Amino acid sequence: MEERAKSARAGAAVGQPRGIEQIIKAAIDRGASDLHVKAGDVFRARIDGKLVPLTKHRLTPEQTKAIAQHLLPSDEDRGRIDRLRDYDCSWGMPGVGRFRVNILRQRSSFMIVMRVIPFDVPTFDTLKLPPILASVAAAERGMVLVTGVTGSGKSSTMAAMVNYINQTQNKHIVTLENPIEFLHRDINCSVTQREIGVDTDDFRAGLRAALRQDPDVVLIGEMRDAETIDTALKAAETGHLVISTLHTPDAVTTVSRIVSMFPPDEQEVARLRLCEALQAIVSQRLLARADGHGRVAAVEILMCTSEVRELIKDPSRTADLPEYVREARDEYGMQTFDQHLMDLVADEVVTYETALAATTNPADFEKQMRALRRRPRTATPAEATPGQ
Repeated sequence: MEERAKSARAGAAVGQPRGIEQIIKAAIDRGASDLHVKAGDVFRARIDGKLVPLTKHRLTPEQTKAIAQHLLPSDEDRGRIDRLRDYDCSWGMPGVGRFRVNILRQRSSFMIVMRVIPFDVPTFDTLKLPPILASVAAAERGMVLVTGVTGSGKSSTMAAMVNYINQTQNKHIVTLENPIEFLHRDINCSVTQREIGVDTDDFRAGLRAALRQDPDVVLIGEMRDAETIDTALKAAETGHLVISTLHTPDAVTTVSRIVSMFPPDEQEVARLRLCEALQAIVSQRLLARADGHGRVAAVEILMCTSEVRELIKDPSRTADLPEYVREARDEYGMQTFDQHLMDLVADEVVTYETALAATTNPADFEKQMRALRRRPRTATPAEATPGQ
């Protein structure tokens, strides 16, 4: 009976603010990237890409609702919790970390998904990103797109770009985020961070306003519609550096997605504007490390040379972009996913099996890996360049 009472007390503690904060801290200590809290289930955390249980006790709907109330940022939001359906906010725990929080309903009960945002703003070095990204971030104007599926590290890469600009230049950086994730101090730049729904109504309104705020760099958390993309292109065309994201897996798909978001009669002009404004596309996927500790980004980098602009301009030739990137690696420092995957395998950062599962064309990747194993690997100019 005493054991049952102890178990009941432990289960009740999970739903209390102190109990939930202890579990969150334990998850962070184990390197969690995401936390899942759901009525009828145990507390789960994504660790090294796998969703694992952290507790034995299933949360009741009342406990999950209490946790959601604890994470809401204002009394006004807490007062209307029963009317919330999909809600985004950020939440911080002193000494532990900050979190991007999504509160949702499923089966009429609350569920909470929390994305961990480290206190320290990342750098290209800490993220193990290719050094050529320093050149991408140093662009004076144009559009830089960071793409990948949800959870592929796009926000961290963009934060590293902002951090690099902040450390090396004297500019005004305006960010539009939903919600604000990494907090940037004013170092050599003035960094203005605006949260959608709190500091401005939406991305479109915030972006239009940003262009009246004397920015040099504008970071847009996400471009969701043609109007936002159109305004972002105008910003790039008028001398600003625009950094944004799309949920696309690679460079070719990114070009097609942007063009397809415009009405059919505007797509040809949109393609021309994109090929002139685009500076680079950085696409990434997170892979499990061979040593079992954490994940590493496999990165495809497209730099907009004159030939790349011609390939983007002609829709019948856009599919040739990967072949051009592959051949232009040594000269311009760009790379395909498969080239980076081969490097990661050669350096024993990821296993061959992990890389094969992540590649776009497994048969071609196997063929290239066999050829690679027959010859010694030399560093590319981009790899020889010191990073941040």
